[in-house]
Amino acid sequence: MPLVQCQPAGRRGSNKTQLHLLLLFLSVLQTHGYIIIPPDYKYYNLKQAPKITVQPVSHTAFSLDDVNLACEGSGDPAPSFRWVKDGKEFRRELFESGTLTAEVKEELRSYQGSYRCYVANELGTAVSDLAHLITEPIPTLAKEKRQKTRSFEEGESAVLYCNPPKSSVTPKIHWMDIQLRHIPLNERVTTSLDGNLYFANLIVNDSREDYTCNAHYISASVILPKERISISVTPSNSVVKNRRPQLQKPAGSHSSYLVLRGQTLTLECIPKGLPTPEVQWERMDSPLSPARVRMLKYKRWLQIESVSEADDGEYTCTAQNSQGSVKHHYSVTVEAAPYWTRRPEDHLYAPGETVRLDCQAEGIPTPNITWSINGVPIAGTDSDSRRHVSSGTLILTDVQYSDTAVYQCEATNKHGNILVNTRVHVVELPPQILTADGLVYKATEGQTALLQCHTFGSPQPKVDWEIFNSGPALANAKMSQTSDGNLQISDVSEDDSNMYTCSVRHSNRSISAELQVLNRTKIVDPPQDLRVLRGDDAVLQCKYTVDHKLKQPTIQWKKDKHKITSSANDDKYSEYTDGSLKITDVQMEDSGIYSCEISTKLDSVSATGSITVQDKPGSPYSLGLSEKKDRSVTLSWMPGAENNSPVSEYVIERKEEQNPEKGRWEEYRRVPQDIRHLEIHLQPYNTYHFRVRAVNGIGMSEPSPPSDSYSTPAAKPDMNPENVTTVSTDSNSMVITWQELEQRQFNGPGFKYKIYWRQASGSSPHWKESSASNPPFIVNGTGTFIPFEIKVQAVNELGVGPEPDAEIGYSGEDLPLEAPSEVAVTELNKTTVLVRWSPVSMESVRGHLLGYKIHLRKKGPRTHSRRSLPMQEPAADRNRVIVVHGNKVEMVVSDLQFYSNYTLTVAPFNSKGEGPHSKAYHFSTPEGAPGPVSFLTFESPSETEMTLRWGAPNKPNGVLTGYLLQYYEPVPGISSEQLMESINLPLDTEFTLKGLNPQIQYHFMLRALTAAGDGEPIEIEGATLLDGEPPSAINIEAGQTSVNVSWVPGERQRNFAFSFRYLKKREGGEWEESEKVNSSQAFYQLQGLTPGVQYHLKIHPGNNSWEFKTAGPELHELPSSFATQGWFIGLISAMVLLLLVLLILCYIKKSKGGKYSVKENEEDQVNGAHTKKDGEFGEYNDNEKCSTNQQSVCESKSSSNDSLADYGDSVDIQFNEDGSFIGQYSGRRDPNGHATHGSSGATSPINPNMPPPSISFPTSVTGFLGPN
Repeated sequence: MPLVQCQPAGRRGSNKTQLHLLLLFLSVLQTHGYIIIPPDYKYYNLKQAPKITVQPVSHTAFSLDDVNLACEGSGDPAPSFRWVKDGKEFRRELFESGTLTAEVKEELRSYQGSYRCYVANELGTAVSDLAHLITEPIPTLAKEKRQKTRSFEEGESAVLYCNPPKSSVTPKIHWMDIQLRHIPLNERVTTSLDGNLYFANLIVNDSREDYTCNAHYISASVILPKERISISVTPSNSVVKNRRPQLQKPAGSHSSYLVLRGQTLTLECIPKGLPTPEVQWERMDSPLSPARVRMLKYKRWLQIESVSEADDGEYTCTAQNSQGSVKHHYSVTVEAAPYWTRRPEDHLYAPGETVRLDCQAEGIPTPNITWSINGVPIAGTDSDSRRHVSSGTLILTDVQYSDTAVYQCEATNKHGNILVNTRVHVVELPPQILTADGLVYKATEGQTALLQCHTFGSPQPKVDWEIFNSGPALANAKMSQTSDGNLQISDVSEDDSNMYTCSVRHSNRSISAELQVLNRTKIVDPPQDLRVLRGDDAVLQCKYTVDHKLKQPTIQWKKDKHKITSSANDDKYSEYTDGSLKITDVQMEDSGIYSCEISTKLDSVSATGSITVQDKPGSPYSLGLSEKKDRSVTLSWMPGAENNSPVSEYVIERKEEQNPEKGRWEEYRRVPQDIRHLEIHLQPYNTYHFRVRAVNGIGMSEPSPPSDSYSTPAAKPDMNPENVTTVSTDSNSMVITWQELEQRQFNGPGFKYKIYWRQASGSSPHWKESSASNPPFIVNGTGTFIPFEIKVQAVNELGVGPEPDAEIGYSGEDLPLEAPSEVAVTELNKTTVLVRWSPVSMESVRGHLLGYKIHLRKKGPRTHSRRSLPMQEPAADRNRVIVVHGNKVEMVVSDLQFYSNYTLTVAPFNSKGEGPHSKAYHFSTPEGAPGPVSFLTFESPSETEMTLRWGAPNKPNGVLTGYLLQYYEPVPGISSEQLMESINLPLDTEFTLKGLNPQIQYHFMLRALTAAGDGEPIEIEGATLLDGEPPSAINIEAGQTSVNVSWVPGERQRNFAFSFRYLKKREGGEWEESEKVNSSQAFYQLQGLTPGVQYHLKIHPGNNSWEFKTAGPELHELPSSFATQGWFIGLISAMVLLLLVLLILCYIKKSKGGKYSVKENEEDQVNGAHTKKDGEFGEYNDNEKCSTNQQSVCESKSSSNDSLADYGDSVDIQFNEDGSFIGQYSGRRDPNGHATHGSSGATSPINPNMPPPSISFPTSVTGFLGPN
């Protein structure tokens, strides 16, 4: 913010009496302006024109002491004071204080008049407000005759007049009795503005002789009591006691009031009548505002404080009782004495400037505005073309030092006048640069930088800017100079970083400034527009880059332009250092526009994204049923909220009450999203409920509330059961079955099935029938596999279903009687054959021929060799059953084993089972190539040898003749066949290759051989192993008592055994050695080390060594002496154990002797209770003697006392299961807080840790030996 500002001369503000507190402001405007000396401008002995600080106030003087017109002022030099009375000089000039008081010899009335005070010094004269002084004697009471008692009849109204002495000061009236108690006021009895006491109606209790009016003249400090008034009220004998309301004040039906703006208006409405009337106030043109209007004196007064022009208007008062009402109209006219709407202010001005003093006032009628200079009207001064008045504004052009003065603006109308003094001071001040030298300005690329050079002087100084080693700054098109002297550089870049100099023209004053241009803050990964499922978490990115010279920026996230704050108590929002914002468990209300703002001290950048929370749609609602028919109803619904994912379809669900299987909700139909009603077809004799779900891209909504139930009437069945067939199992019966109808298809009560059957051969044209409630239905005595016509019809109490179609069924089947003949096998290849046979006759099948079954059995290989025994085959591989469906009489059988013997048979089968098998047919398969060897491994006994081992093939498929080993070195770009070396091997299962190259990785292939050919190869890759060696590089991680050693085993190295040797790095240590370690382990842990000790570590065999130090503090051993020898430690341990045994025996003996009878103790207390003082009942006195059976308890007062108080927290009190006291003291404290050990009880099971015995003995070896 610039330190010097421009503002119009007419700007409102408080005057500053001390110039060093004035705000810094521009000294020059384009056409006119004023200056304000900034706080950091150094100046001396600046004079000030006079200013009135205390104004005289109009008042009434009742004595010479009351004549006091205050007038105080300030200025530099100190001002003088003079008074003007009624336009004439009054008295002599005053100094230090201008307050005017009366002379003792003067008469009071000589001071009455209008006064002004003039305060002057060499810079001008200030004029006070016009003050009016009224003089009059102190009010007094004239002698009055005592009034006669006034008589009234009960119910009449009355007025008691006060008539206080007249004065320019309105007295305050108090109606009191002779005992100076106020007369109670209420709705019936009240006072008016003129001080009179009004009774709306009199009662007998109003009779009294001491009604007294007291007039209090506050400024005269006098209270005048009027003569007492006596009234007598007699009961009324009138038949008609009630009276219509009338107004006692004001009189008539209309009155007018003139009130000035800012004054207080009080309207009176004092009625009379019986019963006491109620008063209501109204404003004719608008309602009364409770904030503006107050009701006083029980609504008899309406008062408006600080009246404004808006209060001008018509008001009414209505007084009403049971007998009628009366109304009065008030016309209120508001006028105004002059008041300021714009006042000129005191300012400093530079020579040659234009001064504009705006002076505006309002009033009713419109006031007249006049100007004076130092108390002299402008009209009475010499004319000056540089000075003129326009619409109340005084304009001074090209001001000079001689224009320094106090100017008065006065506004006057018939209601008064107001005056304001304005000080105009034309000064010349030397130029100064107020901005500090050597300031460093920072800006980011693209910003506008403002290098400040605030100056002050009168007239305003002019400055020039230069760039270090580049000349004038204004030569650069990006640079400009503001009116207050600052250098503005737009769109700054790194090239603008430099030193700049500001100099005041025609002086030697200058300052320098440095500009540093930093990288602009950027958002490199702004927040995106996210679509999030409700309940998931959302992360909005806001990654940014900031110049390294700037501190960590401030990151502010906003949602819909409202700030987001995260707290430890609320995990809804989480902000991360990279700028991202995580929103946990997003809900629908989290949808909105999100923005992140990255702010540094120099710049800020923001980016926006959005979150759209999606969810399953809201449930449809307002389900309705219409167009209700016997077989259909129309369902309608209203869609729910889409939740930011459009609805794609609606799912209609229904529930049927009459069907137990369908008594749950099931999906009925899906319809597109634009359908809101659907005709639903129904079954008779059912009760339905419906509900609807909505589906969008997120999922399915919760179901809508169910619709009203709808029931359909019963009807005959619409359909018959389907899939009527026979499933007979008994050869002399027929089982008829069908697919049952669903319960909702029964269509009515009393549902059942009617079954019809007859032989299909036509021997019995008549249908036999029966009924059943459910399938199956069994017909007995049918014979074996006889065809029948069958049909099933649905029936209920309302009728039968449609006529069903007849189906053909059969009675039960039996096993076939014949076996296939002429079985033959033809070889197709070594593992596939074609099997043929002759079919059986259909009569022998005794049922439906389902096909044939080929039973194939493998007997084993044709020959057996000890070297080629096959593995045991599972039964499923040895015995196979091939099923041939239908009437086929041949079948291809494949997947036979090489070099095996087989036997097969063929049998027909029906649903009852298989018939007899054909004669067995035997055949064999030829020899084939063997399968792969079962395994292949290798080991390397030396760097040039490799031993291969393998197992015979699981499937030799013939007689093995040997093995073929092939190997080669893989070379890129050369085929393996060109490099292959082959070796024919006998039937052994291992072979050693010698003379191999240790640097080569070989590829091996091994296959078995039979007379039929080569088997499938098994392949591996490998190389010979090198001689092993101990590790040369190890990694050490030391703990307190162990160290972890790890290494990387060498590639292709045989296992090597070594050990670790370690030595404490101090005098007298010996090397220790670990167990043997294999080089392939790669890890070993040395244990049993000493914490905080430096060690040497070596590998044996080998010459490498390492050092490490175990963690933890070093444990110092005792000096070697006889105390550390084993025999001495054993001796001391035996002695300690013996002392413990003796101590326990003594303690047990002492405990047995310390017991005493609780009963005797209680009896002693009862017997001694009569001799104790009050307050000592139930306690043992220290001076009492101990009974003989309590000697062990009373041995010492300090060692055993029956009070539990001394034990504090160490008392361990126990109770038996019945609540009786077991009470054992586990320890006690003496008054000094030290533990004592005189307890006579056994160790508490709750606190078993007993304090040590009083006998001291060593508890460690060092206890005997003393310190080292």
